[in-house]
Amino acid sequence: MDEIFLSPYKPEHSEEKIYKLWLESGFFNPDVCIEKGIVKKDADYFSIVLPPPNVTGTLHIGGAYMLAVEDIMVRYHRMRGKKTLWIPGTDHAAIATQSKVEKLIQKEEGRNRHELGREELLKRIEKFAEESRNTIIEQTKKTGASLDWSREAFTLDEKRSLAVRTVFKKMYDDGIIYRGFRVVNWDPKGQTTISDDEIVYQEEKTKLYTFKYSEDFPISISTTRPETKIGDVAVAVNPGDARYKQYIGKEYDANFAGEKIHIKIVADTLADPEFGTGAVGLTPAHSIADFEAAQRCGLPLKQVINEYAKMITESPLLRDKKTKEARDIVVGWLKNNNLLEKEEEITHHVATAERTGGIIEPLPKLQWFVAVDKEFEKESKKTTLKKMMLSVVDNKEISILPDRFEKVYIHWIENLRDWCISRQIWYGHQIPVWYRNNEIYVGVEAPHGPGWEQDPDTLDTWFSSGLWTFSTLGWPEQTEDLKNYHPTTVLETGYDILFFWVARMILMSTYVLGDIPFKTVYLHGLVRDKDGKKISKSLGNNIDPVDIVKQSGADALRMALIVGVGPGADSKFDIQKVKAYKLFANKIWNITRFVLENTESYEGQKPDSLVGSDVNHISYLDDFVKEITADMENFRFYLAGEKLYHYVWHTFADKIIEESKEKMKSGDPDAVISAQYTLRHILRTSLILLHPFMPFITEEIWPHIKNRDDNLLLVTQWPS
Repeated sequence: MDEIFLSPYKPEHSEEKIYKLWLESGFFNPDVCIEKGIVKKDADYFSIVLPPPNVTGTLHIGGAYMLAVEDIMVRYHRMRGKKTLWIPGTDHAAIATQSKVEKLIQKEEGRNRHELGREELLKRIEKFAEESRNTIIEQTKKTGASLDWSREAFTLDEKRSLAVRTVFKKMYDDGIIYRGFRVVNWDPKGQTTISDDEIVYQEEKTKLYTFKYSEDFPISISTTRPETKIGDVAVAVNPGDARYKQYIGKEYDANFAGEKIHIKIVADTLADPEFGTGAVGLTPAHSIADFEAAQRCGLPLKQVINEYAKMITESPLLRDKKTKEARDIVVGWLKNNNLLEKEEEITHHVATAERTGGIIEPLPKLQWFVAVDKEFEKESKKTTLKKMMLSVVDNKEISILPDRFEKVYIHWIENLRDWCISRQIWYGHQIPVWYRNNEIYVGVEAPHGPGWEQDPDTLDTWFSSGLWTFSTLGWPEQTEDLKNYHPTTVLETGYDILFFWVARMILMSTYVLGDIPFKTVYLHGLVRDKDGKKISKSLGNNIDPVDIVKQSGADALRMALIVGVGPGADSKFDIQKVKAYKLFANKIWNITRFVLENTESYEGQKPDSLVGSDVNHISYLDDFVKEITADMENFRFYLAGEKLYHYVWHTFADKIIEESKEKMKSGDPDAVISAQYTLRHILRTSLILLHPFMPFITEEIWPHIKNRDDNLLLVTQWPS
């Protein structure tokens, strides 16, 4: 027996060494496994892409959970003899990264981006992104993730950039991408449009005001933003609301807080007869819902707030005032003119920009959009992006786990609006459109000839990450990787980005390739602190997974995150759970020491027959292997991990090993060899079953228990 087993298991002595061994073997790369005869050329494939972490910081505890789930899948299928590919990569995360670097520059140098200039700022961002990327990669390796690093990708590298430009041009040529004037989410602080997923809603107490525009106006309306009412062009009432039927089609003029307004009464289902007065003042330039109602009713837009959240108006009372100041002025004016009927306090959700904290102002802007309802021809049939996104889930080409999220997905897609893809920032994929006088050129490469100027805007980050399953496999080239590994087998990610990333990958893949991007979506929940609170630096409850790995080992962290946590379920992280699985790792170590000490004379042969209870132990193990395999095949990793823990500790250690001690003392050679075979066989099988969950300690033990012809445990065949 090796002397290392004479002291407790020390993960800090094993993990770096073991990961280096795996890297040197090349077995994370399926091509190497095929070349070395470990995997057959015609074997089934298993492929998965890593949801690319943002290059804005470091790995967090939720990221460690994601890596653990995916690595369990990957290691299991690799041991099943499949061509197994797990593609790593990082996301440039345009707004998040630029915002972070700008804040650092402002803090350290007191300069903004305009003082630096585009070229210098991009240099600074690229340096920051590269340093952050390297940090994240090293942290990812600490968790034991068996990614094929030879295929590492970055959403802003040249290969992915080519894919982005190619798709943009294809969509533009098909009329799916267009430039239009629509109301979008505008961040006055960051000076850019942002997507719905970059909005954080903050709950706060606010006032709901009920009033009339003038004494002779026949209908009262309610709003939390009276300052925007100088931009109203209509009042919508429900077509079925008898109270207001007589007013539909009538028009009124008023002087509202020093601004001349013209209001038309229109019928539209936006108005809910059961809410408030049942009438809604329409401000089409400053509300996406109102803009859509205005489009239906043929109403004009009247912009009264600018990009800096200041009032633009003829009213001397309000001109150039910040919106909050203007609100107080309008409320005062309403009171002075006896037009304010009611003022009540309500709880309101205020939209803020995730990265800057700025309060979102819906504004009408000329932007680039992806049309989700526009018909185009695909395989000789007329369809839309929305129809394609719905059909592959409706007809079960893609399954979503847990399945309750299928209904959520379908509801969201059915209500999907055109996607604003342009951003007014400098870091990211610059829109591949060039202008010269009245000419426009859209292309994969820049146009020839003088005078062309490229569109200064960049693309929404989700545009490039939406191509992730196939751009990482070499598209637009028709590579062997694309042929062999797409559609990917599984997409594992958090349920919180089901719409923003998962849906857009389905959009892009069905449109570009005419195929699904993945067969199964496995959604994990959020990791919260032990009190159930969201983990964040601002709350002071941030948990660094790398610190935990240093203290207790990656295997203990992985088990603590996985066991008992099913798909889609939020979990409470408790360091005591990690400590418990550190004890479990040491228990496996002690079990191994006992088995090695008591089987030194064992020569590896299987006895002709087993003695006594050993027959039942081996039979039970065979059934147990089938049970664990079924759990693994059906994504029940949370159950498989727990069952393995109980089997190894309570069945193997507490029962089988204790029984074996008596057999060893019996002096009966048949009983001794039967017990030795049983101990080694169960330990060997347990190590294989545990390997996806606890890869480091199992690989450390493996050379001491493996059969003569066995390779690394990493590529050892799963028991059948």
